[in-house]
Amino acid sequence: MPKTFDHEKLIVYQKSIEFIVWLQNILERIPKKYAGYDQIERASTSVPLNIAEGNGKFTQRDRCRYFDIARGSALECAAVLDVFVAKALLEKHEILQGKEILLNIVSMLVGLIRSNSTNRVFEPKVQYGLDQD
Repeated sequence: MPKTFDHEKLIVYQKSIEFIVWLQNILERIPKKYAGYDQIERASTSVPLNIAEGNGKFTQRDRCRYFDIARGSALECAAVLDVFVAKALLEKHEILQGKEILLNIVSMLVGLIRSNSTNRVFEPKVQYGLDQD
């Protein structure tokens, strides 16, 4: 059995790689001149990189900081997909799978942050969903 890094065992890390694979098919259809192209390219890469780095940290505070950055990058990716729809570069139905993956990533990262933070204050849990319009 091949050896793996600890972060590779995390489902959230695997999902972040799944999102990058999904995104490549989308980016092939978006002209590079649009500001959102570079933004989502960088933000999507930031998610697994920060998950991996955070998972390797020894203190809860350090882990949470990197997981927070990964969560923010995932939310940024979701917003860029909305911008692509708003600019008529994509249809709403074309981004649903990507946003579903991102929603799972964000949810799992919130769980990791909560499990690694004993002294943080949290808002009540809110159920987020995809608008199916």
